[in-house]
Amino acid sequence: MRYRVCEIFYSLQGEGGQSGRAAVFCRLAGCNLECPFCDTDWQSTDRPGGGDYDSSESLMEALKETIPEGVSGALPMVVFTGGEPALQLTAELVNAVHREGFEISIETNGTLPLPEGIDWICVSPKTGGKLEVTKGSELKIPYPQESVNPASFEHLDFRHFFIQPIDGPERDLNIRRAIDYCLSHPRWRLSLQLHKTLSIP
Repeated sequence: MRYRVCEIFYSLQGEGGQSGRAAVFCRLAGCNLECPFCDTDWQSTDRPGGGDYDSSESLMEALKETIPEGVSGALPMVVFTGGEPALQLTAELVNAVHREGFEISIETNGTLPLPEGIDWICVSPKTGGKLEVTKGSELKIPYPQESVNPASFEHLDFRHFFIQPIDGPERDLNIRRAIDYCLSHPRWRLSLQLHKTLSIP
């Protein structure tokens, strides 16, 4: 299978339950939703690491090459994000990454089935998307969204439940709303986009 990639970069995970962890990010091109608050260019492939890869092995090599020299100890996690990475992430690619000893994380809107073997599954429900993925590591809701009520997801089989303020013109207000929601609904934890605060990728 060919893989269309927007970019590959090495940074710290800035959100959710893996926040602060070193990771190789692979942003796969394409999305099946059009969210008005989306802050990601998931179509262009002209950034570092971007382009078409003709096999899981060639993409895996690009992922490894992104790790700076001198990194030692445990391997960083590989995070597949988008757009919607489930449009392209295959069992073949999952297996290729695991063969090299990496853990795999995915950040998905949850509307498409996932291959087996993903180590950390982060589902972020969006308005207009029917969830196909109903269990995983974390449920992280961009907040607030019209027609997305966090309480309606509490019965699902996730280990962690996060509320994440939507960035944009109303960022400060959304942070306050998210704080208030977490204070009144202790099942939920606040997730802030640490990478934006630190001005890292």
